[in-house]
Amino acid sequence: MKLDPAVVKLLSLDPEHTTVSSAGGGGCSSAFTSKITEKGSDGKERCFFMKTGSGKEARIMFEGEHASLNAIHTAVPTLCPKSFGWGSFTSSSGTSFLVTDFLTLTSRRSSTSSAASLASKLAKLHTTPAPIPDGYDKPQFGFPCTTCCGDTPQDNSFKSSWAEFYAENRLRFILRRAEAANGKDGELHDLVEKTASKVVPRLLADDHLNGGKGVVPVVVHGDLWSGNAGVGVFGTDAGKGEPEEVVYDSSACYAHSEFELGIMKMFGGFGAGFLKEYHQLVPKAEPVGEYEDRVALYELYHHLNHYALFGGGYRSGAASIMKGLVRKYGSS
Repeated sequence: MKLDPAVVKLLSLDPEHTTVSSAGGGGCSSAFTSKITEKGSDGKERCFFMKTGSGKEARIMFEGEHASLNAIHTAVPTLCPKSFGWGSFTSSSGTSFLVTDFLTLTSRRSSTSSAASLASKLAKLHTTPAPIPDGYDKPQFGFPCTTCCGDTPQDNSFKSSWAEFYAENRLRFILRRAEAANGKDGELHDLVEKTASKVVPRLLADDHLNGGKGVVPVVVHGDLWSGNAGVGVFGTDAGKGEPEEVVYDSSACYAHSEFELGIMKMFGGFGAGFLKEYHQLVPKAEPVGEYEDRVALYELYHHLNHYALFGGGYRSGAASIMKGLVRKYGSS
């Protein structure tokens, strides 16, 4: 495979000493992946990971993933690959690309590793306040660009209220996507509306969380299930660096830190020990007694997103969560 001039320019590569080979894992249904290797005159190699895809959807996805990875990398550099850039091929303007650090995935890190644990890295991410967006005087909930959770491009328009962002930009937004994909569903529509209008303000209002102090926006990965986490060595072949616990294929936004835990609960794979270590560093928001219900509310979004993407049984999981929450908080 010949490397496109746009990528050569972005990475300042020597095409005569650069090879491109296939790589596994794309993070979405339509991305192709490659490993770029440049061998220098000193014999040392520089390795990069490239995703390519065609059409508007790929362009949106790669722009969002570039911004997501670098928002996470800025806060915790060893938590995820760095993105070097995204754009369109010179040879084919309809083909988009994203180039990041190459990550050689390995087995779990050894017990003697000096690298920080995933729980501690995630805790650092979730205790680093979001930057203040241009044109605002304080951090906002949202993100500067669209990010994709799976193949769903999300509405990340900024809002100062976390409850409003979650109700509008996540629940009502994904309901519209689900209805467009699967048809109108009166019961599901009513459940989402009751959840957004009654349960969300009851559980997530700024004057309710943390004794009226609300929550501070922080970067979340946004799609953190066990398939998007692992152990790897950056930028070189395995064995030539310190293995790090890492995440990838991110769908970031500035959110309540506990939002991250919804999809982690939905698919599991992290365990009680992980959460114990994490919550020693990131205490549960007050009221602690409502923590499980908040996590269920955050898990709901991912059931609805999977229903919008795949249909089928994800509807029943979403409906079950909402019926329980509406029953408990819907009359508040």
